[in-house]
Amino acid sequence: MNRADLIPQKIILAEQAAQVAAQWRVLGKKIVFTNGVFDILHQGHIFSLSQAAKEGDYLIVGLNADASVKRLKGESRPVNNQESRALVLASLLMVDAVVLFEEDTPLELIKAIMPNVLVKGGDYTVDQIAGAKEVMLNGGKVIINPILEGFSTTSIIEQMKSR
Repeated sequence: MNRADLIPQKIILAEQAAQVAAQWRVLGKKIVFTNGVFDILHQGHIFSLSQAAKEGDYLIVGLNADASVKRLKGESRPVNNQESRALVLASLLMVDAVVLFEEDTPLELIKAIMPNVLVKGGDYTVDQIAGAKEVMLNGGKVIINPILEGFSTTSIIEQMKSR
């Protein structure tokens, strides 16, 4: 993308995400959804997002809002605020839309978007993934991508503290 001015337009509200997904679906496009905190973007994130993007035509990324991150990761997180994290994600070529969510899980967002493919990275089982049951009941599939070993935001923060 050589139009950097379009990057902020990829950051949308949940209501817009449902509308955009419906428009893409009418065009016969396959919608992929993944989510996370994406606090300090690293090679593992890029791998995970790239793998997710390969699963369809459009990739929507659900991004935990700051309050959600604090509840899940502790008071010292996030390192980067939600606006910064959303902008960095929106600047990535493989990401078509970024949607903030305030809840601890993106279940309501997933139900509103109803992607064809739900992708989660990590050591999850399908029954542990928010929205997996709903996506599968709607004819979609759930993919668990492996974590790229040696890359995590927590380990980066720990390395910075020890220096």
